[in-house]
Amino acid sequence: MPCKKPVFVITGAAGSGKTTVAKYLRDTYQMARVITHTTRDPRPGEVDGTDYYFETPATFNKRHLLEKVEYDGHLYGSSYEGLAAGWANHPADVIVLDTAGALTYHQALGDQAVVIFLTVSHPQTLANRIKARGDQLAAVKSRLTSDEYRRDQFLPDYLAGIAHVVVNDDWKQTTASLDTLVAQVAPAVVQSSRSTKA
Repeated sequence: MPCKKPVFVITGAAGSGKTTVAKYLRDTYQMARVITHTTRDPRPGEVDGTDYYFETPATFNKRHLLEKVEYDGHLYGSSYEGLAAGWANHPADVIVLDTAGALTYHQALGDQAVVIFLTVSHPQTLANRIKARGDQLAAVKSRLTSDEYRRDQFLPDYLAGIAHVVVNDDWKQTTASLDTLVAQVAPAVVQSSRSTKA
């Protein structure tokens, strides 16, 4: 791929703060959220090209996909085209994926994919955060007993030595860790964000 800008891949268990961290990186460093593809119908208020790229199964399979999953009868995935669209106007991209998707990105893009694995010191914190989001109790119970939740609670062996582990217990410490990491692995992103704010 000709573009050498990074994509920050945020992964970890439900409740670890992936969406919050991705928003912080977008807001602080003007990173682009990678818009992903889906074959499900748009929900009220959703906009094609902003929330998702809404596809038919035929158009979905024409994309140059890095990873894809089937969920509830619909296909979801992210593509090289989606990455390129973000890189066109931003210093970096950011995407939230499960650990399997994070590995796929690393395998496809090497060091261009900066994998951040979020965790917390006490597993009960994850359960408390999921409950605090206001999800239905049955949905919370289902999430906490799922294979994906158990898998993503701890750094999997296949991401050891690849992922940068960030403990998200205290938000101030978390943002300091993120700032240090971005400065180390992508100094051009820091410079770009400073010149944009100047």
